[in-house]
Amino acid sequence: MISIAKKELYQFFSSLTGYITIILFLLINALYLFVLKDSNIFDFGYATLTSFFDLAPWVFIFLIPALAMRSFADEFKSGTFETLQTRPLTKWQIVLGKYFAIILVIIIALVPTLLYVITIHSLSSTGGIDSGAITGSYIGLFLLASAFASISIWCSSLTSNAVIAFLSSAFACIILYFGFTAISHLPVFTGNADYYIEMIGIDFHYQSISRGVVDTRDIFYFFSVIFLFLFATQKNLNKK
Repeated sequence: MISIAKKELYQFFSSLTGYITIILFLLINALYLFVLKDSNIFDFGYATLTSFFDLAPWVFIFLIPALAMRSFADEFKSGTFETLQTRPLTKWQIVLGKYFAIILVIIIALVPTLLYVITIHSLSSTGGIDSGAITGSYIGLFLLASAFASISIWCSSLTSNAVIAFLSSAFACIILYFGFTAISHLPVFTGNADYYIEMIGIDFHYQSISRGVVDTRDIFYFFSVIFLFLFATQKNLNKK
């Protein structure tokens, strides 16, 4: 499993693509947080990272599928998946090796954003920020990204075309993140099943954790989504 993860990381950082992807993630969020009109903290007037945690999920919806789209699609296309199967590795070890490689890249992308926290803290007129909410938001963002990674790997295991894997991953992430919330707002569900429909979506649980209250039900939800899609990926590989 570790050898698979190392191989994935080497491929990602062996070219400028990997570095540019992370830099773009940091640049987009920095522009939104400090530069763009009506979204930067100077116009908002409060020392808060709310705008960052609102935008980051949407950036991840496209960033993570871009990271994961070649995970299995390229293996199928080039025929190296057959070679990979000759190694003394189980399907679970292959899936988890590729999954944890993406998780490590996500961590690498998130660590520099701690500079945003330091900057906001220094700009605060009262000398303090809501550390509980920020900690909860980071936990929620990491769990959200981990769920997106499992969804994207599953989509990559369905096709040998990396572009199709990217598009299907982004679409699936959008549906699971925002789709159920949008459906719950339809008039036909108002006052009836709207709350339960919204609970199916990732956004409901992400927003819950972002308030600074880490509920075990939200943690269980994210781990369930991650396990479900990794299990589905493993099943897809067994069919190959």
